[in-house]
Amino acid sequence: MPLPMDAPSASREAAAAGMPPSRAGAGGVLIRTLGRSDYGTCWRSMQAFTDARDAATPDEIWLTEHPPVYTLGLAGRREHLCRDNGIQVIKVDRGGQITYHGPGQLVAYLLVDLRRARLGVRDMVRAIEAAVIEFLDLQGIPAYGRREAPGVYVRRAGVESKIAALGLKVRNGCTYHGLAMNVAMDLAPFADIDPCGYPGLAVTQLADFGVHCDVEAAGAALAPILARHLCRAHP
Repeated sequence: MPLPMDAPSASREAAAAGMPPSRAGAGGVLIRTLGRSDYGTCWRSMQAFTDARDAATPDEIWLTEHPPVYTLGLAGRREHLCRDNGIQVIKVDRGGQITYHGPGQLVAYLLVDLRRARLGVRDMVRAIEAAVIEFLDLQGIPAYGRREAPGVYVRRAGVESKIAALGLKVRNGCTYHGLAMNVAMDLAPFADIDPCGYPGLAVTQLADFGVHCDVEAAGAALAPILARHLCRAHP
């Protein structure tokens, strides 16, 4: 589980704070596998990392999964929580509406210096979507993005369903938060919200397509693809 960091070198402090060791991805992006982590602690760590980083700090991808929690974005409306089922709701500083995190869902937090990567926010969103689409294609699952509704979508039994949700925060020219891809989880809590603010939006996961893996294996396969897509515009 990550711990808050506040020293000038965010990456050095990440190691010193007891975070798991990193491995290098494309373009020098560091990839850390955190295991299951508390949402609030992880969120505070992302903020601290972003505040501590400087122009030399490598970009990082943090792979994790969370205990059950709903998160509501900056512009999120509480009415998209249709029923109170006892799961905690946290108002956070990312874009987007309400979504659900829980065991069996891969969460990839993307700590990227947009200026160094020469990416605008829209470019970053498209790069994330392209990486997930490539990953799903390797699993034999055709997928696509929607310009008007960020995320990654598939069709199952003829029904459009969301398999990965996106939400970012930009602070001092750098991003945190990221994406959540459903791997093999209990999808029932999605029925008590309008996922990403869309009433009736169907939600699916890798397991529904016969892809059987755990969150760690999915993260190990997806993270290098993410790093490559995010670093294509690097000098």
